[in-house]
Amino acid sequence: MRARVRASIGMKPRKSFLLRMSPELYEALESWAQHEFRSVNAQIEFVLKEAVARRRRAVGQESEGPPADKPDRPLAGT
Repeated sequence: MRARVRASIGMKPRKSFLLRMSPELYEALESWAQHEFRSVNAQIEFVLKEAVARRRRAVGQESEGPPADKPDRPLAGT
């Protein structure tokens, strides 16, 4: 259902993949996500988008390719 809605408004389908991580890392992400009122999946996506945006700024490639979505709020402490 969601894929059809995304397609109907011109959005690309989301890529799905398996991610393995240590239980300790998952627990840290889960705790962080709860504090940010996000799901663990949304928190991982948020962290990855932030990392990509920082990398693009660091290497001066901000104009290449589609930009990472702006985070809905800045990282804590920034």
